[in-house]
Amino acid sequence: MRLTTKGRYAVTAVLDLALNSHEKPVNLGDISERQAISLSYLEQLFSKLRKNEIVKSIRGPGGGYLLNSSEDEISVAHIINAVNESIELARCDGRADCHDGKQCLTHNLWVDLSDRINEFLDNISIGELIRQNNERKGSDMSKVVDKIAVTTL
Repeated sequence: MRLTTKGRYAVTAVLDLALNSHEKPVNLGDISERQAISLSYLEQLFSKLRKNEIVKSIRGPGGGYLLNSSEDEISVAHIINAVNESIELARCDGRADCHDGKQCLTHNLWVDLSDRINEFLDNISIGELIRQNNERKGSDMSKVVDKIAVTTL
C-alpha cells in the first residue's frame, strides 16, 4: 500500500505551516516554494483542510493560514482523512464483497492491517513530527514525512 501524493502533500504542507507560522499566517505561495508543491494543488488541499477545521484562513494583507488547533491535537490520520484519502487495503473498501460479491479469503487480514495503520497514524501528531524534526537537526522535513509513508507500506 502507498500513501498517495495527495495525503503525503497534505501532511507535508501542514507540517510546513506548523513550523513556519510562529503566530502569524503563512502564505500558500511560501509553502509552495519551500516544498515544491504546485500552488493550485495546495489551494485544493487547503480548501479541504479548512472545511475539516484543521487550518483556518486569515484574509487581507499579511493573510494566509494558521493551524486551527494545537500541533499536538492534529494527527497525521486526521490530515489524510481531511483530504479524502483512505488507507484501506481491502479491495472492497470494507464491504466484504471483494470476490464475486463474497468476502475473499484474506479480507479480515487487510481490514485488520488497515485498522492498525490508521491507529498508528492517528497516534502521530504534527507536534511529534516537529519534535522529531528538531531532534534531527540538518535533516529536511520530507525525510520525516517519507518515513511515515514508508512505514505505511
